[in-house]
Formats: sequence, structure tokens, C-alpha cells
Amino acid sequence: MTLLSVNVNKIAVLRNSRGGAEPDVVQAAVTCIEAGCGGITVHPRPDQRHIRPDDVRTLAAAIRGRVEYNIEGNPFAPARGGYPGLIALAREVRPTQVTLVPDGDGQITSDHGFDMERDIERLAPLVGQLREIGCRVSLFVDAGTTQFERACAIGVDRVEIYTGPYAQAFEAGRVHEQLELCAETARRAQQAGLAVNAGHDLSQVNLGTFKAAIPGLAEVSIGHALMAEALYEGLTRTVKQYLKILA
Repeated sequence: MTLLSVNVNKIAVLRNSRGGAEPDVVQAAVTCIEAGCGGITVHPRPDQRHIRPDDVRTLAAAIRGRVEYNIEGNPFAPARGGYPGLIALAREVRPTQVTLVPDGDGQITSDHGFDMERDIERLAPLVGQLREIGCRVSLFVDAGTTQFERACAIGVDRVEIYTGPYAQAFEAGRVHEQLELCAETARRAQQAGLAVNAGHDLSQVNLGTFKAAIPGLAEVSIGHALMAEALYEGLTRTVKQYLKILA
């Protein structure tokens, strides 16, 4: 069964908009775990506009031994203020998985993946450090990416396919080309020896179609859509609905 990892960044966005401690990121994560999800995802950024380093640490203590913990982030972003850097955070909390994403302050959200030809040499020593810590390493990639053997050679375990364009095509009623591109990317990655994750703009509406096209899909990370749907249906019910789709 494909693992559902719930991204709780949006809980932190709502909390930060008002100040204080509500809504509580840990309580939201625990609610998702009790509803049956298999993982919690966070994506701390240097500007700390949602999940903060202290959230990463508190969540690690709260969920350790219960579900997988996935931390996303840009490994090239330097330490800034209270943000110690992605590798340093991983060294502190030792998550199950670190997903490397080439995002920057100017992006509202992640919108592209790594280039296997341009980025792989810079990534190699950072991947090595994460493997030494004991983390599984996943790379965020665009549908259509090739040369996955390079990722395997530096110790990468998985890739996460960026599904934003797929979701946009689904909404527009022109999904076939993007779905095939994602499926072919997954096949190539699996043939190279990598497991395949997926994430970005996946929802209850488009997830079933995507999963059916990707045999062996290891994990989906879903945050924005799940939290938006939970406003109407409740967090527990929404998580269970996603689990039904993945089953």
C-alpha cells in the first residue's frame, strides 16, 4: 500500500498569521496519525514563514516510533537566524527521510525539481552526509527527468515526482500527456533501482487516477489540498478518505 505522509505546513501558516500557539502543529499531526496516516511531512524554510526549526524538533519527539518523519528542504540554503540549515536539522532530529528540494525564498511553493546533469555533483557530498546520519534520501524531480543512474550512484534512495503540472492538466481535462510523462518517469526511476514518491497539488479528486498509473508508488506527500478539504469535512475524516483512495 502507498504510504500517506501528511504535510502539516499549512497548520503552521494559520498559526503564524495570528501569532501564539494555535492551531497546534503537534496536535494536528497526532490527529492525522490517529486517523491512520503513515507519515508526517514538514518543509522548513530559512525565512521561517510556516514550519520553524522548533516545530521540527517538537514534532520529532512527538511522533518518534509512531510513523515516518519526512523533512523537505533545500540543502544548499545556508543557515540564517534561527534556521540552522537542512543538514544540521536532520542531524539533530534524525528523520526517517529527507527530501531534497531546490526551492528559494522567492517561491510561494516548490515548483520544479533537480536537474540530474547540472546538480548531481553538488548534491553528492550532502547526500553522503544524510546517509551517514541514517536518513533515507529522496530527490524532488520533474516529470520527464532521466539519468536516474546518476542519482543512484551518489546514494539517493528515492525520487519524488513533482505533480503540480499533472494536477493542473487534470483540472483542465487534458490529463493524458502529463499522466504518461509521470508514469514513464516512475518506470525509469524504478528501473534504475529507485523507489518513487510523489507530491504537490494531489487531492482526493486526482489522486486515484495518478496512483492507478504508477505501479509500486511508495509514498505520497499531501498538505495543501488535504488541509483545505479538512476545513469542510474534518481532519480525521479527510485523512481516512485519502487512505481509502490509496488502498
